[in-house]
Amino acid sequence: MNPVMVSDPHLVRSEVLAYFDHIQIYLLLGAAFLTFGVLSGAFMLLRRRTDPLLLWFSLFSGLYGLHLILDYQLLWWLNLRPEFFLRSVIALELLVPLPAFFFFRALDLLGRPGRILAAIISPIVICLALATLIVGPRFRIPNHVVLVIALLVFIMVLFRSRSDSSEARLLRSGLMAFIACALYDHITGIIGHYYHDVEPFGFLILIGCLGVVAARRTFAQEQALGLIQQELEIARRIQFSILPTKLPNPACFRVAARYMPMTSVAGDFYDFILPDDQHAGILMADVSGHGVPAALIASMVKLAAAAQVDNAARPAEFLHGMNAALCGNTQSQFVTAAYAYLSASSGVLSYAAAAHPAMLVLRNEEIFRISENGLMLGAFPFATYQAISYPLLPGDRLMLYTDGILEATDVTGEEFGDDRLTALVKETVGMDENKAADLLISRIQQWSPSQNDDLTVLICDYKGGTDGVTTCL
Repeated sequence: MNPVMVSDPHLVRSEVLAYFDHIQIYLLLGAAFLTFGVLSGAFMLLRRRTDPLLLWFSLFSGLYGLHLILDYQLLWWLNLRPEFFLRSVIALELLVPLPAFFFFRALDLLGRPGRILAAIISPIVICLALATLIVGPRFRIPNHVVLVIALLVFIMVLFRSRSDSSEARLLRSGLMAFIACALYDHITGIIGHYYHDVEPFGFLILIGCLGVVAARRTFAQEQALGLIQQELEIARRIQFSILPTKLPNPACFRVAARYMPMTSVAGDFYDFILPDDQHAGILMADVSGHGVPAALIASMVKLAAAAQVDNAARPAEFLHGMNAALCGNTQSQFVTAAYAYLSASSGVLSYAAAAHPAMLVLRNEEIFRISENGLMLGAFPFATYQAISYPLLPGDRLMLYTDGILEATDVTGEEFGDDRLTALVKETVGMDENKAADLLISRIQQWSPSQNDDLTVLICDYKGGTDGVTTCL
């Protein structure tokens, strides 16, 4: 409908209403497409995960809707063409097809030629759109509708040969409807006949098909993630079941342990061997990596340790046997470990370790480090280990921990480190073992709010022999 320049206000009002009556369906469609795009993007943000299909669907629908709203304005009918307004319309014409390319690429329907084409065309189109906004419509591509149709046909041909799935057939149907409508509008424009534009209705069919596919994939991903979460919860329960369910409290020793995995499951592990009330073996291990693989190997560590009960009083042989059991079975991951054997009858601590942080001993407000490290477990069949002996006194507090404690970083990236840990352990003087363990974990978590490793602490307070005294070396 051509604009009519008349002075009669009633006639102008009548013409405006007639034109608005003609374009209102397109403005409604444009608003609907823009809303679809915004809602899809909002849904993706609420899920807190970047979903390529939802992202490209959101951009494709939103850009086309915005272009449709701008393309059907009373400004055109009134022969008013603000420069920036015109530049925006032309820039949107260039940008609209791009999300469609990436949507099909995210579905893996384009193949290598399509990915190459998208990589070549995308920066060119984006540059042309920016140039149009900056310097004006001199960069407008003639017959852009034909170009868009040609690209969409090329997309359809590409994934026709790659897939015959129900999703591919649905997308081909939507593309064919859109292309047919766009061709109709373009041909009628060339021959000079005026008909209602039908391309937006073709786009409605296309965006409906894209939405169905995106929704199917999204819901399928949600179901898969739900199953993964269930399996992780089962794995978490299984992993916690391999840890001691009840901490030992014989007459000579009092033990507290705190285990804070970074993810649902982790690779830290501790265990006890209690031959009798006068003796205790304490094992602390840390599997490299995180998540399910580390947790699986932690289960292997428990089995390897259980097989060394006969060597419980000999820490070097204990670790040597574990290393032999783990070598060749850890899939390139490794295990650090520390094993301490406490004898109340002799007042002696025997200790050996495999690339593990040093044991700390708190005695009369002083900290002693016990370190006797061999090679990590599970990596070198030829590794050997040595044990050292250390005298025990009633009141000694022993602490084993994993490297997540030392390597916890604050917001600036500074690690907690040995010195802070030593000072923190000294603060636990006078506390029982449980309060001391809670204090250690809470301070580490305050230092590093975003936990970047598993945190495990084990505290053993030595009370002395059954008669209250021990013979110390």
